[in-house]
Amino acid sequence: MGEQDVRKRAAREQGTAQQDAREQATEVTVTIPTAADMREFGVRLAGLLRAGDLLVLTGDLGAGKTTLTQGLGEGLKVRGPITSPTFVIARVHPSLAGGPGLVHVDAYRLGGFAELDDLDLDASLAESVTVVEWGEGLAEGLADERLEMIISRAADDSTEERVVRLSGVGDRWADLQDHIIR
Repeated sequence: MGEQDVRKRAAREQGTAQQDAREQATEVTVTIPTAADMREFGVRLAGLLRAGDLLVLTGDLGAGKTTLTQGLGEGLKVRGPITSPTFVIARVHPSLAGGPGLVHVDAYRLGGFAELDDLDLDASLAESVTVVEWGEGLAEGLADERLEMIISRAADDSTEERVVRLSGVGDRWADLQDHIIR
């Protein structure tokens, strides 16, 4: 088998592995009544997280991505405050309790995966919980196993209610629905 054949086979196997991971996705939908509840949901979710976890957050401006991340930071007991990293792109929040740190990324201003890759997130991925806001279509390549979250406003604009769809990709998240309190 020539070198080119080996490369083609490796690419085919990698594509199959990525497809298998997508097929193993576990989905849970949760309704969150208020911003305070979104923050509390983040605190509870932090109890499920461990070093190496990647969360990819998607939602419109004001959907609650940073509020959720503030709850994650509180639950992980990291140094804060947790604010939107829109202009600095990424913030690192070390643990104050000996657990994993929190790497909070805002991919909104990034032009593509190459710019995300330039942040060298893979250097800290194994030791931290990494949250990437606006990461859909960019951050999935950082880890085969990840938690993808889409946060949407309720149909009734007069409420603070949000609907959060969590999709756990990979074996790490196979029992997601057993741990999420609705």
